[in-house]
Amino acid sequence: MSRIAYVNGQYVPHAMAGVHIEDRGYQFADGVYEVCEVRGGHLVDMRRHLDRLERSLSELRIAMPMSRAALEIVLRQVARRNLVREGIVYIQVTRGVARRDHFFPSPQVPPAIVVTARSASRAAADALARNGIAVISQPECRWARVDIKTVGLLPNVLAKQAAREAGAREVWFVDSRGLVTEGGSSNAWIVTQDGTLVTRPADFGILRGITRTIVLEEAAALGLRVEERPFALNEAYEAAEAFNTAATALVMPVVRIDDTIVGAGKPGPVAMRLRQRFHDFTEFSS
Repeated sequence: MSRIAYVNGQYVPHAMAGVHIEDRGYQFADGVYEVCEVRGGHLVDMRRHLDRLERSLSELRIAMPMSRAALEIVLRQVARRNLVREGIVYIQVTRGVARRDHFFPSPQVPPAIVVTARSASRAAADALARNGIAVISQPECRWARVDIKTVGLLPNVLAKQAAREAGAREVWFVDSRGLVTEGGSSNAWIVTQDGTLVTRPADFGILRGITRTIVLEEAAALGLRVEERPFALNEAYEAAEAFNTAATALVMPVVRIDDTIVGAGKPGPVAMRLRQRFHDFTEFSS
C-alpha cells in the first residue's frame, strides 16, 4: 500500500505530495511542527500536542489552519489511511504561500498544513533502550526561543550529524556557563548519586517536551525526588544515571557522555522503570 499525506485540504499519495516553492516554511523556516506517537493504532497525548501546537502558532502569530476538531479528524485519518499501528504522525503548519518578502503576507493568505504518518519499530527502540545510547556535548548555538517548536532546525541537524559521526545518537547543548540546556531533539535528564531526578526548568531556554511533562507526573507518582534546575556538564559526567525524553524515543537511557561512562555504563534502574511505566501516564485518543 502506498503512503498517504494530507496537504492543504487534500489526501494525496505521499510520493506525489508537494508544497509551493514560495511556501514560507520552505523559504524562511516560517512555521511550526508537532510529532505525535501512535501506539496500538491510537494517537498518544494528542490533546497536549495540539495545545503546544496552538501555543507555538500563537507565538509566531500564525493562525490555526482549521478548527481543532477538524485537525483531530485529519490526524486520525492520516494514521488510519497509512495503516500505522506503531509509529508517528507529523504535523507541520507554515504561514502560507506568498511572494518572497521578509514582512508577513496579507492576513488573507491562509496557513499551509502538511500531515504525514509512518510506522516505526517498537522492538528496535526497545533494543536500543536496553543497551543505552551515547551523547556528545556541543556549545549552544540556537536562537533564544527554542521553547517554540519551529521548523528552523539547522543547528540541530548539524549537531546531530556531528553526534552520528562521533558514534553517538544524540547531542546535548551546553550554554556559556557550562550548563546543559537540552538535546538536539530531546530533553536531557540526570539522576544524581543520591537518587534525585534533575532536569532543566521549561523556560524559554528549552522546549517544554510533552514526554518530559509525563515523566515528571510519573516520577511524582513513584515518589521520586525531582529538582527542576539547570545542571552542569561536569555534574552529568558524575551522575548515577542519565537519559533523554522525546515523543519518538520516550525515555532513552544515556550510558556515555562525550568520553565519560555514566554510572555503571549501562541503563540505570530509574530510567528503565520510567520507560516501562511511561504509557500508564499518557492519554490515548480513539
